[in-house]
Amino acid sequence: MHVLQNIAYTTILGYPLIFYLGILTYVLLLATLTIPILNANVKTIPRISVRVHRRLGYVTLALGTLHGLLTISAYL
Repeated sequence: MHVLQNIAYTTILGYPLIFYLGILTYVLLLATLTIPILNANVKTIPRISVRVHRRLGYVTLALGTLHGLLTISAYL
């Protein structure tokens, strides 16, 4: 567990890695949410396929799981 704690709290520009992973996960979640909204409401841009939406969801899930694992490892 010490290895995961060291990775989680590696500082990059003064903030730990889990801080950046959390922000990136949130941004990817918003991007995944935005795809069907844009497809339904905005007719001037090309449609984004469901395949892209699904893949972005998988990436978000994986990154969120990694973020959660590193966060929980700090308290075990």
